[in-house]
Amino acid sequence: MDPDDPTAVAQSARHFSQARMKAFWQEVWALLTGKSIDLLRFEEVKQRLRLTDERYLGLREIPLDKIVGSVGRYRDFTRTFLPRTNAVRSRWQRLDALARGAEGFPPIEVYKVGDAYFVIDGNHRVSVARQLGAKTIEAYVTELRTPVPIDENTTEKDLIQKEAYADFLRRTRLDVLRPEAQIILTEPDRYNQLLEHISVHRYFMGIDQKREVSWEEAVCSWYDNVYLPLVKLIREYGVLEYFPGRTEADLYAWLIKHQEAMRLYHGGEYMTPQETVKDFLSKLPEARRG
Repeated sequence: MDPDDPTAVAQSARHFSQARMKAFWQEVWALLTGKSIDLLRFEEVKQRLRLTDERYLGLREIPLDKIVGSVGRYRDFTRTFLPRTNAVRSRWQRLDALARGAEGFPPIEVYKVGDAYFVIDGNHRVSVARQLGAKTIEAYVTELRTPVPIDENTTEKDLIQKEAYADFLRRTRLDVLRPEAQIILTEPDRYNQLLEHISVHRYFMGIDQKREVSWEEAVCSWYDNVYLPLVKLIREYGVLEYFPGRTEADLYAWLIKHQEAMRLYHGGEYMTPQETVKDFLSKLPEARRG
């Protein structure tokens, strides 16, 4: 379709108006619910996660619904790439007409972080493609690797937690030492508590073994002999069922705190992990235990 054809111009203008109306109602819904419809800012993600390790992946077909942010145009579109301003009208309409022609438009350029993508060049093309109902789009992809999970559901608020987790992984190297580990806390400040646990564990390892224990050795021992056994009991007793929206790591932190509180209260030795879990469950309010 010729983008300058009067019929094409009129059709594309109508499509843009429809997209703007959808964006308007998304804005209204966001105000009513308090849920953000903003695109993620790539520079903020890069800074918080300290992304530096780049590699070019080449031309790929990527899912449109996994594009969650932009390098420079994050204010111009909603999270679903609806146009938020009439300033993008001219380019948007021209690309809409091109997309309906025989040749279509060229690939976009993106960064890949985890399972999410950020547009370097091609924001208008993504917007048009989504309004046409396309599921994928061709893109030149450069990946910035991170051990922290990022996907299409990640919000700006989530970045605070993910920044803390990225720092925890840098300091422990658990993503390298124990690649299967997924220690996700919903309260970012508690990562410092976990680092303290590892330091204390290292101290007592040194006393027991009468030698200097390396940090990495202590990290592995803490994960294998302290964290994982308690998490297995959390799973065995179904403790997570009582705390919707929380994680196994959250419960680990609470149980360790409960264990210490009970030791101080009774003025004796620590409870075993199993005793700690059972005592914790026994003290849950009746309403929470069903």
